Amino acid sequence: MSHSPPDPKVVPPARGFDLFPTRIWQVRLAWLAPRFAEWTAQIEAMRRAAPEPAGRTNRGGWNSRDNAVLSLPFLAPLDAVIRTYCLQAFREMGVGETAFVLQSWINLHDRGGFNFQHMHEGALLSGTFYLRVPPGSGALVLREPRPGVTNAYVKGSGANAYKDVHLAPEAGLLVVFPHWLEHYVEPHGSDEPRIAIPFNALRP
Repeated sequence: MSHSPPDPKVVPPARGFDLFPTRIWQVRLAWLAPRFAEWTAQIEAMRRAAPEPAGRTNRGGWNSRDNAVLSLPFLAPLDAVIRTYCLQAFREMGVGETAFVLQSWINLHDRGGFNFQHMHEGALLSGTFYLRVPPGSGALVLREPRPGVTNAYVKGSGANAYKDVHLAPEAGLLVVFPHWLEHYVEPHGSDEPRIAIPFNALRP
């Protein structure tokens, strides 16, 4: 028995609603580009002065033991900009002018370096600024935050599908995201080190 398609005037399409959105923020800080070479030289000097990496989730490179690098005088312009975009994120999250302090450090990847999967427990917001991104730099991978959807038979960008987001870094890019969003960094594929400055907005 065949069925005729319904008349769309009588049976209209259902309206779709996207629930549980996860918002991140991105901005390219092009106006700070003239400072990048100086900042890179300062960070390379920091590594030479204290070459033992702090560890944490970083492997195959170096990261600073200093967790307040944005308070260094040469990074003051970047500190001010990051604070501005954290405040924007708080407003869009509906919590207004939230008071916070910034925790920040250097992540430097040599060839093959990466960060394993993690999240930033206890923070209010997290993010990273990309200072030097040579060709072959690994992507920042943001994991699908809904546990149940990992069992979905639909993969990709369709409705109700499972998908991790691979964010390609570039020099000057600032990314802000929820602290609970699990993420990792793919292996670095260049002999020129990749340099990023991750940060957390924390309660004072």
